[in-house]
Amino acid sequence: MMRRRLTAAVLFAATVVGVTVPVAVAGGRDVDAVQGQVDRLVEQDGVPGALAFTGDRTHTAGTAEAGSGREMVGSDGSVRIASNTKSFTSVAVMRLVTEGRLGLNERAGRHVPQLADSAVTVRQLLSQTSGLPEYVGLMDWTDLDVTDEELLTLALSQEPLFEPGTDWAYTNTNYLVLGMVIEAVTGDDFRAYVEDTIITPLGLESTYWPERGEFGLRGGHAHNYGVSPADPAAGATDLTELPGHLFGAAGGLVSTPEDLNVFWETLFGGELLPRWAVWLMTHDVSRVGGDGVFPAGTRYGYGVASFPLSCGGRYYGHGGDLPGDTVLGGWAPGRGDDRTVTAYTTTLAVPGDTRTHLQETVDAALCADDRR
Repeated sequence: MMRRRLTAAVLFAATVVGVTVPVAVAGGRDVDAVQGQVDRLVEQDGVPGALAFTGDRTHTAGTAEAGSGREMVGSDGSVRIASNTKSFTSVAVMRLVTEGRLGLNERAGRHVPQLADSAVTVRQLLSQTSGLPEYVGLMDWTDLDVTDEELLTLALSQEPLFEPGTDWAYTNTNYLVLGMVIEAVTGDDFRAYVEDTIITPLGLESTYWPERGEFGLRGGHAHNYGVSPADPAAGATDLTELPGHLFGAAGGLVSTPEDLNVFWETLFGGELLPRWAVWLMTHDVSRVGGDGVFPAGTRYGYGVASFPLSCGGRYYGHGGDLPGDTVLGGWAPGRGDDRTVTAYTTTLAVPGDTRTHLQETVDAALCADDRR
């Protein structure tokens, strides 16, 4: 059986101050569970702001800006979706596979010269089974002109984590490389390809790739808080402005809960890819979880993971972390109605009570009889 490693599911460490008080989890089918969970994130875990959007209601708690008294933004507010970006990148790759322009068992080195001598395949990149090491911890966050090729060089300066296909380890390097593969196959920047094939056709008008040198968030948004990777000695600070362009194909997209829910609905509704392709993404999996980041019972496929629900069954999504936020959620098939949810905190939900409570917020939203 494969060993499971988590090398960078949380991109950076940050400090979240909260009160650790044992609390009975609201019943999975309690109509007040969603708002109760969101309130707990603020009142007990100490996050500045929290939100859960279920499609028919937006649940919020806290403030959009610490110390201001401003009401928390709604479901149309912008948020950096971090590693949920990987699901968009995976769909873009699978689109090329379904069109016969790329093979899952092709070596990535056919398209990325830096991997010319590597046995790593496209499938292994998608499924996080390549063994490529993480680059994030080696980055110079003051270098805003770094290229993807230079980031891959950082990763390849280390020993492989394992032989390709023999284990599982979550690294952003896998999706960095997939962005490079998309560019080699299409001749377009991966950002433009994702826009042209996913974002624009779905009408996701609030979803975008930040430009190089763009630090702020467009449109209405909450402020974000955490420890800056460029200046960790400064401690916790306002991290609303970040060099989002650097996060690339692994974590660079900005979206809204409304747009992200549409993405999940259309992906799993068969509107973005043939159903056989979605089946592969969700069923060619590694069993992971129980590490504090991914809950026990998690199965990781091609840029999509599935998670067990307290009311039975599973939901499908991903999740993402940056120093200033954590964004969870996804789609669950229902008995007569499918459901989606996006939930986030305006600071990193580090493993422990805060992250568990955010996961329970998603569970409550997808399991509640009445999401009032």
